[in-house]
Amino acid sequence: MAPNDLDSRMQSPRPETPEPSSKQGRRNAQLDAQLLDADGAISDKLECCLRHIFAKYCTPCPPRPPRQDSTILLTPPDDAILDAAGLDAWAQDTNGAPFSEETKEELREFLDVTEEGELTFKGFAQIYQLQTENDEEETWRDLSNHGFDRTLTLVSTRREEEAESSHSPFFVSCTSGYSHSPSERECQ
Repeated sequence: MAPNDLDSRMQSPRPETPEPSSKQGRRNAQLDAQLLDADGAISDKLECCLRHIFAKYCTPCPPRPPRQDSTILLTPPDDAILDAAGLDAWAQDTNGAPFSEETKEELREFLDVTEEGELTFKGFAQIYQLQTENDEEETWRDLSNHGFDRTLTLVSTRREEEAESSHSPFFVSCTSGYSHSPSERECQ
């Protein structure tokens, strides 16, 4: 076999087509942010995202952001909790349905809750700690449902804009001003 014959057999007929195991758009690829740190705890960036998500459904509500900027991260008050309505709204927006009574009872039994059985931020973070350890892609789907990309940056989404215009629980109950600066859009 001549050397040229071997080269022609090894060349792809369409060299611009990536192999099945390679990713397209490699030049623009960004690495996903880490959800868990080296010790297996929730990363600081994920915690910022979770605080924002929790703040959309918690009681008492954080101050409302300006209408024109839906990419500012919210921060829940220190004493915030997810009451039954907030928990149902979060589950609906995240999973498409509220939790069953059995699931709610398990949350109250195994996670950090108040004496009244309302979920604290610590308990909310525990949900994501366990979920991420067992199924990281499920956590990425949840984050995406709440407007975060794979770098854990809140991006303006049509879904959030529709929720605002349809008076989601957060936007109905929170009416005070908001003072966070645009530099708080992404946790460092």
